[in-house]
Amino acid sequence: MMYDICQSPVSLDDPAHVGDWNSMVRAFMAHGTATPTHLGAVLAGAPNFAMGHAAKGLFCLMMGRKEMVAAAHNAGRAAVAALATEGGTTRERLWVRALGEWLDGRPSGAIAAMERVLAEHPTDTLSAKVSHAIRFILGDGVGMRASIENVLDAHKGHALEGYVHGCHAFTLEETGDYDGAEAAGLRGLQLAGDDAWGLHAVAHVYDMTARPDAGISLIENNVSAWDHCNNFRYHVWWHKALLHLDRGENDIVLALYDQQIRADKTDDYRDIANATSLLMRLELEGTAVGDRWAELADFAQDRTDDGCVVFADLHYQLALGAAGRTDAQDAMTARFAVDAARQGEMPARVADPGKAALAGLNAFAEGRYDAAFRNLAAARPTMQTIGGSHAQRDVFERMTIDAGLRAGMVDATEALLEDRIARRAGAVDRFAATRLASIGDARRIPAQ
Repeated sequence: MMYDICQSPVSLDDPAHVGDWNSMVRAFMAHGTATPTHLGAVLAGAPNFAMGHAAKGLFCLMMGRKEMVAAAHNAGRAAVAALATEGGTTRERLWVRALGEWLDGRPSGAIAAMERVLAEHPTDTLSAKVSHAIRFILGDGVGMRASIENVLDAHKGHALEGYVHGCHAFTLEETGDYDGAEAAGLRGLQLAGDDAWGLHAVAHVYDMTARPDAGISLIENNVSAWDHCNNFRYHVWWHKALLHLDRGENDIVLALYDQQIRADKTDDYRDIANATSLLMRLELEGTAVGDRWAELADFAQDRTDDGCVVFADLHYQLALGAAGRTDAQDAMTARFAVDAARQGEMPARVADPGKAALAGLNAFAEGRYDAAFRNLAAARPTMQTIGGSHAQRDVFERMTIDAGLRAGMVDATEALLEDRIARRAGAVDRFAATRLASIGDARRIPAQ
């Protein structure tokens, strides 16, 4: 029996294949572009390696795209066939089970399988990262933190220890421990200089605590931590843009949008989310964004029946509403109604908060700000379940607050804004400061 870089067993009998697998693991932990190349090399050399096929399928599902589901099913069939032919370790069988659970509409079952692996192999950094990633899609910040904290001690002195600290940093930030998150993320960068996830976790801290100068310096002074990445590097540029937005440097934000964030016109939902949420933030600050919505809407109108991740769908709808693609908006709304009536973990998220949030976005796009506020505020208590981070979902917070202001709902808007500030450890960013000032102005203007 051979062991990989995670100190866990693999049914590979060639050291070269284990080397390719280890390279894949490192690349995956670092969000590196070479991840699929290394995995392809493993499967080319060891076509009956069930865990490799399961990894391919799980990675496909993480893409959140309808066309990747078929590829994931193909990988699942190959994984099952490999187990039947060659057998496999308990770890590998659980990975195949994880893929099957997710394909059957139970991503929570995939998490449970990964946690069973970690109970037996707490040094298995790869399984820890996959559990982390699926929980992120489900918006389970508390579960993410508990999972990674269960394996922290086992990773002391581990070859991949830095990446575990980076994951821990993100979970601490998402659960409100900003000081702990900053320390963990910086520790991770010391141990793993290419830990883009850990660096981005610290950038989250600086965003949530209104320290844009620190965040910009962090990103600029650690380029080697993220410039090697796959499209995750666009997300780091997005974080830099948010920090410049908080400094009121909207011209720099637009330049970053054009030169980095949308330099490559991809249709990955995470890239579309970066772009749509940034344009909306700019528009809320009164900055004209020209015809930039059209390019995003062209992609979004082809995704109205995607239905993989509610987080993605809502960002597609942002683009469609901003670009005035009413037919596509209607198609998305109709599909949400159908999905919400179905059974399952993801349809449940369409039903709540998806339908209310979508109705709020539609109303906002049409200038019906009272309805926008009511619907977005109704969705707000469960918005975390659509996945993403606090920083990503903040675009919906901002739209809710601005809809309330535009509708004259001063008291309700102020309560929501104060709650946003409280969730950010009392930090008042530029957005909060300007809206508090608007509320003050509204109260000083006598009713006509």
